[in-house]
Amino acid sequence: MMNRVVLVGRLTKDPELRYTQNGTPVASFTLAVNRTFTNAQGEREADFINCIIWRKPAENVANFLKKGSLAGVDG
Repeated sequence: MMNRVVLVGRLTKDPELRYTQNGTPVASFTLAVNRTFTNAQGEREADFINCIIWRKPAENVANFLKKGSLAGVDG
């Protein structure tokens, strides 16, 4: 059995790009995902998901996304 997640949300801050000792790019960011329902007080809530991405996609995230950008994560 395989688990799969698909998230769509907005970045809470600019992605942080760094490189390993071997020169492999790695980026990290936090995605704020709104819940589809309201709580008991009728307010909307969000979940904050920490994400890490490697290699060429990490460079693309760092170059093209910034705080507030809408992003989708599939994994």
